[in-house]
Amino acid sequence: MGPSIVSGNRVARPRWLRRVRPHPDPAGPASPKPPVVAIHARGEGGWTLIELVVVMSLITVLAAMAMANYRNAVTTAQEAVLKENLFRMRDAIDQYYADKTKYPPALDALVTDGYLRKIPEDPITRSADTWQAIPAEPDPANPTVEPGIYDVKSGSDRLSFAGTPYNEW
Repeated sequence: MGPSIVSGNRVARPRWLRRVRPHPDPAGPASPKPPVVAIHARGEGGWTLIELVVVMSLITVLAAMAMANYRNAVTTAQEAVLKENLFRMRDAIDQYYADKTKYPPALDALVTDGYLRKIPEDPITRSADTWQAIPAEPDPANPTVEPGIYDVKSGSDRLSFAGTPYNEW
């Protein structure tokens, strides 16, 4: 029947378990109605433990989903910045070669000769010193000339969302 509290000779039930008596029906006993039972009539304010656990669980799940989306957005932004930095540095190397008919001896030469304001920071490693400079092939017609830098790649060993290493971009 449910929980009850014994007080004296009478059994007192909580308010939400008490039966509510139907009002007298003018049609008489021909149409009997089932008694109405109040399921949850809260007299006092407050939360049950189950309600609190459910709300806290929902908040935890939503916060975890938000954190995962935030981390993915940050990584996607870093990848976009890396692609842009690589494009700009490769473009500067190409301009240097077009102007001087040789590749720059180091990345710093792009800055000193005015092709870049500064060497950009690798967004994955968070350092401007970790770029991997790829040397050009030596010129067979002039083997004494230093080959210079032909390409530049990231110095990170991590994988991108696509599954390729950043140092292969």
